Amino acid sequence: MRLPVRVTPKGGRDGVDGWALDPAGRPYLKVRVSAAPADGQANAALTAFLAKTLGRPKSAVRIVSGEAARLKIIEIEGLDEQDIEAAFGQRPTPA
Repeated sequence: MRLPVRVTPKGGRDGVDGWALDPAGRPYLKVRVSAAPADGQANAALTAFLAKTLGRPKSAVRIVSGEAARLKIIEIEGLDEQDIEAAFGQRPTPA
């Protein structure tokens, strides 16, 4: 499963701030991590946080797009929409 995530590095804590819609009406998950964006630390913290939250091994979570951007596409093996909803709530629908 692919999950769009907007990450906020140096966010003070690791956590999920809920769902939001981009200007085109596509949902994405807002996540903050305490790590700085330097040397890939924020990306590593993001994948580790998502793996822990979703009960998946770290090797099952990887960034497939947006390594250097705030909006990333995360691929998570062995996950379906019900797992996402159980962990983060239902995705918003475009208005």
